[in-house]
Parts: sequence; C-alpha cells; structure tokens
Amino acid sequence: MSDVENSKNPDALAATIKQVAKSENGLPPVHLWNPPLLGDLDMRIARGGDWFYQDSAITRPQLVKLFSSILRYDDDGCYYLVTPVEKWRIEVEDAPFVAVVVEVKGVGEQQVLSFTTNISNNVDADPNNRIRIEFDPVTKEPKPYIHVRSGLEALISRNVFYDLVGMAEAHSVNGKNVFGVWSAGEFFPLE
Repeated sequence: MSDVENSKNPDALAATIKQVAKSENGLPPVHLWNPPLLGDLDMRIARGGDWFYQDSAITRPQLVKLFSSILRYDDDGCYYLVTPVEKWRIEVEDAPFVAVVVEVKGVGEQQVLSFTTNISNNVDADPNNRIRIEFDPVTKEPKPYIHVRSGLEALISRNVFYDLVGMAEAHSVNGKNVFGVWSAGEFFPLE
C-alpha cells in the first residue's frame, strides 16, 4: 500500500500520529519521509520569525508550532513543510526561528547557555547546536545564529546577542585572543 493510500486510511493516519507522539523529542520524523514535491506553497517566515500564509499573518501560536514541527531544510538550500504524503517548498527570509531568551546554567567553561525560541522551543548551545556569527559584508553588522535541529537555525535576537556580548571573555584561539562565550565545554567566538 502506498503512502497516498495510507493517508486515506484512518488507521494508518492514527498510527502515524502515535509514531510522532512516541518520538524522542516530540517531533515528527520528517527526515524519514520522502513524499513527492507538490510545488511552492504561498507561505513565508519573515526575518523576525512571524509566519504568513498568502500575505496574512498566522496569529495562532499552536498553528505556527504545528507547522514548525514539520519544517525541514534540505541539501538544496530550500525549506519544506513535509508530511508522509506531501512536500511543499516555503520561503524563509532569514532563519525559521528567533532565539528570544538565553539562560545561563552553571559557571565557567562548563556553563550551559540555554536558548528559548519564539515558538517556545529550547536548545542548549553545545557541540551539536553551535553558535555561529555572520557579518554583513557592507555594514559589518553581526548576524548571530544557533543551530536548533537538522539544519534549522534560530537568528539570535539583538537583545540576546547583547546578553552574550556582556558575558563574553577572551580566550586564545590559534594563538590569537578572541572574545566569545563558553557553553557545554565549547568556546563560541562572537567576533
């Protein structure tokens, strides 16, 4: 029975929902689903993390959270909403999430920086979820990001970035003093 036929079967749909509920992180296993691409969906995630459908803001947080749970970033550099039976390309202006809060747990090199995104997901900066900084080539303004999951990142908001800069310290990297922050035993340069 094909995935399309399964989607018409309520028992198969119920089994998929149970599979998602049992998943380790409560997210659907979108990385395992390979449905056909059905085209471009008129959905956009703005730079500030707001979601739009046909240029109308999606204002229900539960709906945004649902859509974000089936969001996938593929090797072709595009973002998709993926279910077991369909795949739609959407536009993401910068990063799909925004880190709006950072909390420090512990002290020193073993402290953990825990970020909360605009959709209330939490992610700790560590070797798997790295902080990286890009710089605008013209203005030289920093654009900081943290990896959230499977190639998806959160733009670190300006206020949170200022918090990180306030806790930054100098550390020798390749013989050069660099300012950055520690989290989970990793040093993340901010310059």
